Amino acid sequence: MSSSSRRQPPSWPSHIQYINTPRYHPSVPGPVRSFLISGTNPAPQKTPISGPSTSLVRVRYITEPSHPARGQNGLFAVRKILPRSHIIDYIGEVHCQDRADSDYDLSLFRSADGDNVGVDASLMGNEARFVNDYRGIRSKPNAVFMESRTSQGELRMSIWSSKDPIQKGDEILLSYGKSWWRSRIAQTDALPDFA
Repeated sequence: MSSSSRRQPPSWPSHIQYINTPRYHPSVPGPVRSFLISGTNPAPQKTPISGPSTSLVRVRYITEPSHPARGQNGLFAVRKILPRSHIIDYIGEVHCQDRADSDYDLSLFRSADGDNVGVDASLMGNEARFVNDYRGIRSKPNAVFMESRTSQGELRMSIWSSKDPIQKGDEILLSYGKSWWRSRIAQTDALPDFA
């Protein structure tokens, strides 16, 4: 099934627009947009990806009392995922704005001209927007963010399994990174353990 023909998953939050291909905000300059859509870059992962693999994941409401995201959603494997495998692309609105208040904004690319490109899934996105940080759930992440280009050449931020397989039913967890946590808890003196 092509990415453009996939349907909104069941129980999708009504306040979030489901999209399965990136939307480009007018703040992305034309040359940057052209580079993102079809350019080449030696930095991203060399393995081309063919498209989102949503058949590997599902969104599930978290009810476990000890889970840090209790009462929210998480991303779970619907079957075993092999090590170092593409799981899903992080889809949202591609922009060149400061969106410090968004908990769903990832850095995608920094151009030589100083344009910082992000992907924000706060108001629109796909299943990947529900991936949680591993802290308080596991001792280490079982997935990572990685830049990749689709088989058509478009630069995407993707979620890949780490060096160990992810078992069916396991929550897919990655590290949001120290700067993400620092920006969210700057008003407190305590930072979570980043070991």
